[in-house]
Amino acid sequence: MPTLCFGGSFNPIHFGHLRCAEAVAKSAGFEQILLIPSAQPPHKPNATDLAPAEDRLAMCRLAAADDPLFAVSDIETRRGGPSYTIDTAAELKQQGFVTVHWLIGADMLMFLPHWHRAADLIRQVDFIVMARPGWTIDWSALPEEFRGLRSHMVAAPLIDISATEIRRRVREGRPIDDLVPAAVAGYIVERELYRA
Repeated sequence: MPTLCFGGSFNPIHFGHLRCAEAVAKSAGFEQILLIPSAQPPHKPNATDLAPAEDRLAMCRLAAADDPLFAVSDIETRRGGPSYTIDTAAELKQQGFVTVHWLIGADMLMFLPHWHRAADLIRQVDFIVMARPGWTIDWSALPEEFRGLRSHMVAAPLIDISATEIRRRVREGRPIDDLVPAAVAGYIVERELYRA
């Protein structure tokens, strides 16, 4: 069963993550999406509004609970420390993944050459790039070995939801029910996340 891995801080997971990943998976022929919340996002080492890893993992599990397309892995939260995709891919291969298909947003593509051990990563991981409407990519600015990802672009719908906006709404006491699954909204209230 081909699985599409989708890593991120998921702080919190929201309908934008879920619907875009679902659209890409269906379009590209994946039968499952494996959500992989990071323990410590390497590009956000000093984030003050990052919910604890166990809470972000729990929210992913709640979001995936009623949808057989989604599964959740604690591979990065269990490992702890900075969550490097190269380490996760190696561990997934040890678990039996023949090919690690990894979904990234077009907004992350320009940063990909700066990821930990990027040259190894591009050889060991099959990246699928979410092409969002209106997002342009300067392919000439990417190193040569990353330009081949142009053929790995898969269209995704434009869903204007951001985790930053959700956290701001929670701080302001505004509703988020239309932005996250109901179980995730309930969990945020119950655990008093993003209040400070």
